[in-house]
Amino acid sequence: MVAHLTRLLGPSQLELAEETVQEAMLRALQTWPHQGVPENAAAWLFRVAHNIAIDAVRHNRLLGAKTDAIVAELSLAAAAPPDDPDLEVQLRDDELRLIFMCCHPEIPRDARVALSLKTVGGFGVREIACTFLSEDTAIAQRLVRAKRQIRDQGLTLDMPHGEELSNRLDSVLEVIYFMFNEGYTAHEGEDLIRQDLCLEALRLGRLVAASSIAEPRTHALVALMALEAARLPARVDESGDLILLEDQDRSRWDQRMIALGFHHFDRSIAGEEVSEYHLQAAIAATHARAADSQSRDWPMILNLYDRLFALNRSPVVALNRAVAVAKVRGPAEALATLEPLESDSRLRDYYLLLAVRGHLLLGLGRWEEAAACFRAALACPCSEPERRFLRRKLEACGAGLSA
Repeated sequence: MVAHLTRLLGPSQLELAEETVQEAMLRALQTWPHQGVPENAAAWLFRVAHNIAIDAVRHNRLLGAKTDAIVAELSLAAAAPPDDPDLEVQLRDDELRLIFMCCHPEIPRDARVALSLKTVGGFGVREIACTFLSEDTAIAQRLVRAKRQIRDQGLTLDMPHGEELSNRLDSVLEVIYFMFNEGYTAHEGEDLIRQDLCLEALRLGRLVAASSIAEPRTHALVALMALEAARLPARVDESGDLILLEDQDRSRWDQRMIALGFHHFDRSIAGEEVSEYHLQAAIAATHARAADSQSRDWPMILNLYDRLFALNRSPVVALNRAVAVAKVRGPAEALATLEPLESDSRLRDYYLLLAVRGHLLLGLGRWEEAAACFRAALACPCSEPERRFLRRKLEACGAGLSA
């Protein structure tokens, strides 16, 4: 709805579009518990949001001479049947255009991602801050500056062309993958997985992949997300506790998602491009192809991680690569690969670095050092299921010491 209202109101009124949708949601929370949820809740929200926007524009004359024309267009849109296929197409187009505007090159990279997550993904400031390993205030300031740039520079929802389109597509795919990762492993809260965010990211990825602007890397990203989303039902047990990949019940993996993943993976290999998404999708595909957890091709997975690390030397890639190194060459060599990360200030409160280090130390029988890592990890921000997992690992260290 934010994308749709932004098109009607104009990009300079992006903040009004967001506030309008938030107000519609608030009214739903206030009225639905007493009056019941409408038969078509989405249509109710759509109509109420338009009426709120009409009131704001009409009463404040926000758009000057254009006010009457925009009010008329808002009124016409509010009256459209909720199942109108033309409206559905328009809404998809609006969403695609909004995310491409948020990724305009005039907006700094970090602000592009933050703005897209906020306006298209519906993320809160805190969630975006966790994704960036940043402070809430810093993210809030980025969002304010980005919206000011849209307004002051007169950015539009027009789709770019040529090389600019290809460059902006990279930012769009990055935003979608950030969204998926936040859902796949939530950074805080009671739940490890936010399946709604994963499915929303997958939906947006498929939206881009189905458009005329899709590139092979678009299909690679969709393949990656689908193959990882297939494992969601097996990632937690009935108590909501984390289950590692090697311990998952593969019969619970979603076979339709796996089929979707391989469909897009096949489409991604057109041409000679090998992006980070291609390599990550290939890793996910290697896991999916294995008959069981014991038959995975770890040398192949390590080779893919080596190639991925050559393209992206991020801490997250380094940690995943360390796990693969441990499987192929042993935990001692894997531990050595983590040493360069120890001095990275961005990882001071990143529990996964400490957790992986503790896991490798456990493999070497260095119980006390492993326990220290897990205690330190427990002091870092993470979700409650991850916290329970760390406590179980800490208990394993105590069992090893007493054995």
